[in-house]
Amino acid sequence: MSQETIQSRIQADMTAAMKSRDADTLSTLRMLKSALMEAKTRKPRDASLSAEEEIEVLQRYVKKRREAIEEVRKAGREDLVEREEREIEVTRRYLPEAMGEEEVRAAVREAIAQTGAAGPKDMGKVMGAVMARVKGRAEGGLVSRLVKEALGP
Repeated sequence: MSQETIQSRIQADMTAAMKSRDADTLSTLRMLKSALMEAKTRKPRDASLSAEEEIEVLQRYVKKRREAIEEVRKAGREDLVEREEREIEVTRRYLPEAMGEEEVRAAVREAIAQTGAAGPKDMGKVMGAVMARVKGRAEGGLVSRLVKEALGP
C-alpha cells in the first residue's frame, strides 16, 4: 500500500459519493471517517493513526455491524440486515484482502508446530501466534474455531 492513508481515501470517496448522490455509501463513509477521527483524538495532539491502527478501527466497525445484524435478525427485521451488510461491503474496500479458510488453517498448523501446543490448554498460545500472523486479514471468530478444531477437545 502507498503512503496514502485509509482516511484520505475515505475523504476522496466521500466527495465522489456526494457527486454521484450515493446516499448509502456516503452515510457509511461518514461513519467510518467519524470512527477514525474519534480514534485519533485518543492519541497525543499531533500524532496520527498508523495504517495498522486505521485497519483495527475499521475491523471493529465491521464487527459491530455483524453484531447488529445478529440483533436485527433476532428481532425479525430483515429489512435492516441488508443495510448493515451494505455498510460492511463499503468498509471492506479499505481493509486488506481477507484470508481464505484454508490459508488460516495453514497458519494454525504452523502456529501449533511453532508453539509445541499439545491440546486445548495451549489455545491461548496458539491464538496469540496465529492472530499475530493473520492480523487484519482474518477474524478472531474464525481463527478461534479453527484452533479449537485443530487442538481437539
